[in-house]
Amino acid sequence: MILLEKNDFHKAIEPLRLVTFNNLFARSVVERKVSGKIFVDNTDNPKTFYILHPYGMGLLFGDWNNPEFNSKFKDYALNNNVRNKTESIQAFPNDWNVIIMKLFSSTLKKSERETSEKGIININTRVNFKFNRNKYINREKIILPHVEIKKTDSYIYENMSGTIDLRDFWDSKDDFLKHGVAFSAFYDSEFAATAFSPFIHDNKLEIGVETAVKFRKMGIAEIICGVLIDYCLDNSYEPVWACRLENTASHKLALKLGFDPLLEIPYYIINK
Repeated sequence: MILLEKNDFHKAIEPLRLVTFNNLFARSVVERKVSGKIFVDNTDNPKTFYILHPYGMGLLFGDWNNPEFNSKFKDYALNNNVRNKTESIQAFPNDWNVIIMKLFSSTLKKSERETSEKGIININTRVNFKFNRNKYINREKIILPHVEIKKTDSYIYENMSGTIDLRDFWDSKDDFLKHGVAFSAFYDSEFAATAFSPFIHDNKLEIGVETAVKFRKMGIAEIICGVLIDYCLDNSYEPVWACRLENTASHKLALKLGFDPLLEIPYYIINK
């Protein structure tokens, strides 16, 4: 595994086009819309790639029949000292999943929840959804009289509280204001949730949502995501949704908003 120089990120563009499931986060790194890392087998003519988004999402793809790279990737994954946050990995094509099962046969653990157990690779399932416009338009809408919606501006971006932090998706506040879009919900004037566009490419806008702990299970996430979906429809974007199957709250929310499950793929979590 060799860290590719940013000026050479373009070498991953064509191989990435072969990945058939949702990979907008990887495109954001390759196209240098956000800072990230790309590890390769060879800097001159790379065939094997591991793209890492600053949020911790990783994509392993390219030539899977590469024993030297695979061995180094195994060392990397099991060495908790090389990263400061958890990494969640998808792989393409399916041959990679066969390789991963062999590489980590003694350390793979099926878990419905993320754990911090050292030396263990948790295996979950990632679900890609397809937006169903008719289902969305004909859904039963939720109304909460205490909720006020605002488009996320500079002040809101800088003052989000609790577990909500969008800074891993944009390199700066100015970058967010120029390239991103988000809407925030306030409950009795208190910040409650945000729906945002972590990745926008071509005509696709992937939806992310975060709700402050105090305001969960109230329907606020459904309302704020609906505002962002309406923005997509008004601006000719296709809303994109993906989440862990084990994240039941996100999965149920996607169904309520008119998304249909499209594809399930293995999802590996390596701890910091």
